[in-house]
Amino acid sequence: MGRAWRWGAVLGLSLELLALGVWVGGLVVLIGAVIPAVFNTLGGQDSGGFLLTRTFEGYNRLVAAAFLILVVVAGCRWRYGDAALAVTKSEAMLLVCMGLIAAAIIFVLHPLAATLQAEAFAAKDEQARKAAFEAFFRLHMPVRSLYMVNLGLGMGLLVMKAKRSLR
Repeated sequence: MGRAWRWGAVLGLSLELLALGVWVGGLVVLIGAVIPAVFNTLGGQDSGGFLLTRTFEGYNRLVAAAFLILVVVAGCRWRYGDAALAVTKSEAMLLVCMGLIAAAIIFVLHPLAATLQAEAFAAKDEQARKAAFEAFFRLHMPVRSLYMVNLGLGMGLLVMKAKRSLR
């Protein structure tokens, strides 16, 4: 293994860990600190809900960038074919699942949820507002579950990389 190639491998593996740190750590911070702070400080569902929608849009952009990094580095690792850096089938499957879930959230579910939320906040009639919020929360629950599944998959990928580093 040449010196330049070795530094490239170190850079790639470091970028993978950074991307996973953003993916996993970002969601942990949102769930553990940001969401409670928003609702305990702002008090209102409307202002807090809009703020969190924008916050998750930012997180989703970071996840898209992290996924791109993970795919590019995995592609480089696969292309160079070194046994020490080989992409395992389980790693590839986790990455594909993470990407599919993230894509479903980013491109379909989150925009739909944001639209339903805006309709609920804009409704003047109490019955229309209630119906709009019910539609929003029917969609919001599966989206939250998918975020948690993706968090678990990201943690699983981190564990795989940690175990691999011990070899």
